[in-house]
Amino acid sequence: MTGQPGPALSGSWGAQAEPPDAELLRRHVTGDAAAFGQLFLRHRDRLWAVALRTMGDADEAADALQDAMISAFRRAADFRGDSAVTTWLHRIVVNACLDRMRRRAARPVAGGEHDLDLLARTPQATPDQDVALDVLAALRTLVPEQRAALVMVDMLGYSVADTAEILGVSPGTVKSRCARGRARLLPQLAHLRNQPGVARVSPPAEGAGEGQS
Repeated sequence: MTGQPGPALSGSWGAQAEPPDAELLRRHVTGDAAAFGQLFLRHRDRLWAVALRTMGDADEAADALQDAMISAFRRAADFRGDSAVTTWLHRIVVNACLDRMRRRAARPVAGGEHDLDLLARTPQATPDQDVALDVLAALRTLVPEQRAALVMVDMLGYSVADTAEILGVSPGTVKSRCARGRARLLPQLAHLRNQPGVARVSPPAEGAGEGQS
């Protein structure tokens, strides 16, 4: 996965050119107070989408994204350039989400259905809201690792290869987690399969569930 289109890493940029992600991170490490904020703003919408879809709760997603950006801010000097900066940022966000989901599973609280309640508060629920309620409820039945893989591939459109790099696992593991997640979701979302705008939920291909979950 690559960052947004920008100038090549040639060492200098014109006054109107946007510096590449790696250059912004380098500037942050060397003391540029504005560089990290510029980097975050460039990728904010995509990072927020990952956090929100993975957590299924706006408050939890906001906290996870904040945790991730604090971690990235502090650990920027550890970035070695083995992957794109945006891949590195996504990995930190996903890991922050997984940490929160594991903690939440270990100590469930009564308010865990916060976003489901928010979606249902309108005087008359729309079909889109009904679908969102069903999908959110179904996603919450998955283990965190399956949920993260399924959100990245099926809901946000990342390739298996990019998802594997972000999650730090093999492509085969991503395929396995997605297959197992789809198999678990299918009975719960089968009634939505013919409705537009629903994330793809397909039966796993033969042999796709093999390997690490």
